[in-house]
Amino acid sequence: MALGILGQAALNQEAEVGRGVYQFNPLQDSRWESFIESRTDASVFHSAGWLEALRRTYGYEPVVYTTTPPGKQLINGIVLCRVRSWITGFRLVSVPFSDHCQPLVDSLDTLVELIASLEERQRKEHWKYFELRPRPSEDPLGDAYKNLSTTESYFLHSLDLRPELNKLFLGFHKSCVQRKIRRAEREGLTTEDGRSPELLDKFYRLLILTRRRHGLPPQPRQWFQNLIESLGDRIVIRVASKDGQPTASILTVHNKTSLVYKYGCSDPKFHNLGGVLLLHWIAIQEGKRQGMLGYDLGRSEQENQGLVTFKDNWGAKSLTLRYYRFPAGKAAYLASGWRVRLLHHAFSGIPDSLLAAVGRLLYRHIG
Repeated sequence: MALGILGQAALNQEAEVGRGVYQFNPLQDSRWESFIESRTDASVFHSAGWLEALRRTYGYEPVVYTTTPPGKQLINGIVLCRVRSWITGFRLVSVPFSDHCQPLVDSLDTLVELIASLEERQRKEHWKYFELRPRPSEDPLGDAYKNLSTTESYFLHSLDLRPELNKLFLGFHKSCVQRKIRRAEREGLTTEDGRSPELLDKFYRLLILTRRRHGLPPQPRQWFQNLIESLGDRIVIRVASKDGQPTASILTVHNKTSLVYKYGCSDPKFHNLGGVLLLHWIAIQEGKRQGMLGYDLGRSEQENQGLVTFKDNWGAKSLTLRYYRFPAGKAAYLASGWRVRLLHHAFSGIPDSLLAAVGRLLYRHIG
């Protein structure tokens, strides 16, 4: 699908897209990393590393909308990615495979102006829609979204890491978390962490088991490899094993003073050993040593009571996370009703290699 008047060149250089609104490619403009480093509300999902991994894996093109003129120090910005798909359409998402991506602005008027510019570009360039994923907030900026449609709602869970470790531990659910961590320690589970190909292999084998159990294909292995290459030592894979057999794994990313839990997986044969809980506890302890102030446990579908309860058992605070879209529309093709049930049934019995291949084909369409 054509990009309209601006075309591909607009992604490679700064261009004015409306009266007082500009766009640029954050992977080619050094101002972006300096800007997000100065923002307390910037997350790992704003980072050039996350955007580069998206570009390498799925071909998504990042773009920032700002009221800052070319050559000036950035004072605001909304980062999005162009997603082109013959299945789910041409759209802008802020940003794909993120739990949240706060527009980095300081005033309601600026946010309204940037959203109005996005609405105008949507109409002129014939995007199917654009989607924003702001963090839950009680500040006046929320008024800027009143003309957008809420498409999805989740719970976002976060744990305050400022208390002492002992106090944190006592705040965990006694039987569902504390006792299971102690069980994992008594069972002699061993743990390892890092970013090596061997650890990624262990993580990915467990991920395939977990996604199959949920009736879904795994994300491409290359996605995780690209995250490691793009984010470097900010990303950590942790694996728990029993007698040399991997039982559970989690992947976390640290961003400034926040530790972010992004992926988790396990072998159901060893669930009773508490490997996943042990890994979270180790990540929390390490986060405290590194000066992290919070543990972002990610989003949960509101109807997934099991996952919501699991995160609540850590003493995490839950807020409602809403995604906004313009114009209003139905959910993406791959995520709708009967198609999901059909895909779950189809994926449950195919070989691991084929399941992984399906993931490589499908995920670029559902960002």
